[in-house]
Amino acid sequence: MSQLVAKGGVIQPSAQILLLNPEQWEEFILVATRGRVLADGNHYAVAKRMGGAGDGGRDIEARFDQALVEDGWDLYQAKHYAHGLTPGDAFPEMAKFFKQLALKTYPRPKTYYICCPRAVGNDLHNLMAAGASAFKTAFLNAWKAENTGMKRRAAELTLEVQAAIDDFDFDRFVECPVHDLLAWHSRNKSAHYELFGIVAERGDDAPMPAQPAGNEDVYIDELLRVYSEHKTSSVTRGDVVGSAYEEHFAAQRQVFYCAEGLQRFSRDIYPNEPEFERLLDMVHAGIRPTVAQLKHKTGMDRCDAAIDKASSLQVQESRLSPQLRGGDLPGTCHHLVNGGRLKWVK
Repeated sequence: MSQLVAKGGVIQPSAQILLLNPEQWEEFILVATRGRVLADGNHYAVAKRMGGAGDGGRDIEARFDQALVEDGWDLYQAKHYAHGLTPGDAFPEMAKFFKQLALKTYPRPKTYYICCPRAVGNDLHNLMAAGASAFKTAFLNAWKAENTGMKRRAAELTLEVQAAIDDFDFDRFVECPVHDLLAWHSRNKSAHYELFGIVAERGDDAPMPAQPAGNEDVYIDELLRVYSEHKTSSVTRGDVVGSAYEEHFAAQRQVFYCAEGLQRFSRDIYPNEPEFERLLDMVHAGIRPTVAQLKHKTGMDRCDAAIDKASSLQVQESRLSPQLRGGDLPGTCHHLVNGGRLKWVK
């Protein structure tokens, strides 16, 4: 599993989000909600960005199932202000929300998440912490008195809107902490790396399976040709076990899977860029003169010489270079064989 960590000199994501514009903040929240693991272990079935004109006070709509039904979705409201969110900031948005519920623009959500990079300010926090009843009373009083951001809005508090307010438990207004959003967002390694420029750390590679998989067929067949040439008689996969070639064969499979781990890491971090393929190009250019040397008379000579050469190559130009492990570059030789770019036996 790959991890993303900030190293020395890199601005922490919690600081970088303060520099996002409102559209970037909404997009950040969308990616985060898609990465969120819910209490039942599942993800949202649908997460859609609704921000902009006509959003009805819902920047992100996140559904538990495909259908948009009452209490079957969460609303994420994105507020990217230069200060902690105040009651005067929140109350007009809440009023818009209740008006849309009254109009039946959308059904009642399970939770209304307030998302702000500088957190909920002390005044709003205290109102929310006082409990649903006290929070509701403060909100309604502000609306009726036309203060706390609710200037000239008293007429909008209709019977239908009041009914929507009475039908909504104010405990459903919840601050969504920035650290939670960052944790959810980081599950999309590519998006997290692209947005924050965090140095990608390669986690543990998948173990080598006991039996060769289908993606090993080409390079294994070429190794069997090497062994057959060396023995001057046919060597099959079954013949390798217990033979003089068993250790060599296992070592080649091991480095193949080292490079396979690097390839998977590359796809996680750079899904739209052929970084692993570029590395293969570098390795191929570096070992080709060695493989072509006339002094190598056998496939075994070429194979072992190529792997020795690959081990010593300098590939700092590759974006994968900081993550290379001991078996990666030797293993790329077998990936090159799999791609038809190398053969050991002439």
